[in-house]
Amino acid sequence: MSEGHEHPGRPFFEEVAERLGSAYLRYDFTKGSEQEVAFLVDLLQLEKGARLLDVGCGPGRHSIPLAQAGLSVVGVDVSRRFLDLAADAARAAGVGAGFFQVDARQMPFDDEFDAVISICQGAFGLMGKDDALILRRMTEAVRPGGRVVVTAFNAYHAARYQTEAFLDVDQGIVHEETTIRDEAGEEHAVDLWTGVYTPRELRLLAIGVGLAPEHVWSVSPGDFARRGPDVDHHEFMLVARRPG
Repeated sequence: MSEGHEHPGRPFFEEVAERLGSAYLRYDFTKGSEQEVAFLVDLLQLEKGARLLDVGCGPGRHSIPLAQAGLSVVGVDVSRRFLDLAADAARAAGVGAGFFQVDARQMPFDDEFDAVISICQGAFGLMGKDDALILRRMTEAVRPGGRVVVTAFNAYHAARYQTEAFLDVDQGIVHEETTIRDEAGEEHAVDLWTGVYTPRELRLLAIGVGLAPEHVWSVSPGDFARRGPDVDHHEFMLVARRPG
């Protein structure tokens, strides 16, 4: 990777999240949670009380409505600040959901969940070469027969449209230097690294960790749908099942 653009090899977003706090929910890409959750509920077809793991849950914008839909939800994230916000929001909504500070590469779960998700680069997509390890940990966490669902940035979209960021074509990582505003409105310069993928890469990665790919769809925040892969949507959604 070109000098100055290399992924730091650590959960860099933890520091970004600590600065953002609740200001994270001001961003437009967080406004489609209701549609996204409705899509996931319809896709997963889980019974009431089924256990779901939300990897990189952030402030709980998917975890909490999924709990409201009757699922038993556990959310994990590296950011203590985000987890505190999620716990507060769950209490305010009157739902029970467990939130734990965990590095997704070190999740300790084994055959415990009926479904595992990582949406909007919650963890998968943020750790460079360790994305495969995160997907492996997600696979280990789901019970045989259960589904794993992740969204990842669309490499074709990044190559065509994301002109203000540096795309490392060899590594498949976009490096962006940007500015965020904290809860008080103060600006902070931050670096972001995001993995980008093609549908073929996602399928091969899934197979490599023991999953059986079922679908790869083109999606965008607030616009999850069963549509074939294309160039124009921001993300791909991989739906895979653990054999068993």
